[in-house]
Amino acid sequence: MSQPLSPLEVKLLALQPLSLSIGEAARSLGESPDALRRAAEQLREAGLISVEREEAKIFEYTPQGAQAQKDGLPEVRLLIQLAGGPKPLASLPADLARVGVGLARRANWIEMTAGSVSLTEEGQKVLNDSSRFTLPSPDSLSSLDQSRLPDLIRRGLVRERTHTSEKLSITDAGKNAANAPAEKTHYVESAHHESVSISEQTSIVKEVGPITRELMLSGGWKKASLRRYDLSAPPEVRTPARRHPIARVASRIRRIFLSMGFEEMEGPLAESAFFNFDALFQPQDHPARDLADTFYLPGETGRPPTTLSADVRREHEKGWKYSWDEKVARQMVMRTHTTAVSARTLYDTSADKSPRKFFSIGKVFRNEATDYKHLAEFYQVEGIVVWEGATFGHLLGLLKSFYSRLGFEKIRFRPSYFPYTEPSLEIEVFHPARQAWLELGGAGIFRPEVCEPLGGRYPVLAWGLSLERPLMLANKIEDIRTLYRNDLGWLRDFPIK
Repeated sequence: MSQPLSPLEVKLLALQPLSLSIGEAARSLGESPDALRRAAEQLREAGLISVEREEAKIFEYTPQGAQAQKDGLPEVRLLIQLAGGPKPLASLPADLARVGVGLARRANWIEMTAGSVSLTEEGQKVLNDSSRFTLPSPDSLSSLDQSRLPDLIRRGLVRERTHTSEKLSITDAGKNAANAPAEKTHYVESAHHESVSISEQTSIVKEVGPITRELMLSGGWKKASLRRYDLSAPPEVRTPARRHPIARVASRIRRIFLSMGFEEMEGPLAESAFFNFDALFQPQDHPARDLADTFYLPGETGRPPTTLSADVRREHEKGWKYSWDEKVARQMVMRTHTTAVSARTLYDTSADKSPRKFFSIGKVFRNEATDYKHLAEFYQVEGIVVWEGATFGHLLGLLKSFYSRLGFEKIRFRPSYFPYTEPSLEIEVFHPARQAWLELGGAGIFRPEVCEPLGGRYPVLAWGLSLERPLMLANKIEDIRTLYRNDLGWLRDFPIK
């Protein structure tokens, strides 16, 4: 019985001693690892070599981690900046104000007072021994303290992957074939992908792989010895295109709102501080406006509508007792919530006194460090009902209807506080797998100080939720970053519940 060999397989079998990895064999023969891997698999099936596969976990820096390894961790660089004493938050480099401040505050390394940042006693200790927080070179990453690796992985600075190595070893049958007399083991390479086989008596058999156009025209395929196909090999899996889980959930929520008679509203991602903060009765010294929480853009927006600006000024100076500054309101920000879209919609539709219902699904941006439950950008879902006859009971009924259609059967409400609604509440749903009540969104009635300047429509029912949170709850996802990884296998297999 003959054992068919291609020219590359003969060359691979001739490597002595054959005890190499795929990469080493490829470099030795000047071939690609993929071609060597296919040839090795053929020889393994013929019993001429054995292939031993070993898996090992390795750690490597992400592009963000490589930059941090080069420049230093942002929270440590921040401590170095503060070594000479307190500094105004606005004077810090943008990346330190955006990431370093949040991380250092959580670790209790800094404290903030009236817009100034200073070291705490714990921060001074860390500064004196900052070498503990130096990241090693990429080659030495595996030697890093194992207690630090999970934190670096969670922050997206380090990733873990499985490295598979394949070691080739020749079998006794392979040695016999490799040591056969040279005149009986020569082979002929041709344009027709011919190969030879070495039988147990080391006779030569010509063999053809793919049937080419030339073989078809010449009729040579009739006399050729065709290489056998392995019919037991699994077929190639064809995977159809699929929408991303977040896009699918967004589409489902959109259908629910439309079926309840809502209209979709839209607004800009780059928003004025006026509609993002001031029109929602949020004072200009509110902590949410700090650089540590909001992404600011260069330049200013145009002046807000004169009458609206005057009405917002009146409400702020009457309610918050300070001098309102239009220049602050004209700052450009990446919107921190889709409630800014609601504010614009209330103003744009103020002339229409008929009852209206609106919803919005869009991205919002928060200046905070990413971890397993926080992202710098994420989706938010907003709903408002504009009707003078609306009551708190209507709000509760709408919420029950919406969340039950979303798939949550047990729903309850509890009092809460939000800056621009009064009364306010949080929506909790019962999660059967966890046997626990989980917070899923907030709601309330817009305050008169919000509604009256934007057109005098009161009351306005409002609620919102994170788009990612119900998706995570329903599918037992603990890390929100999982939803945004470019893992095609995970995306193909992901079931929407």
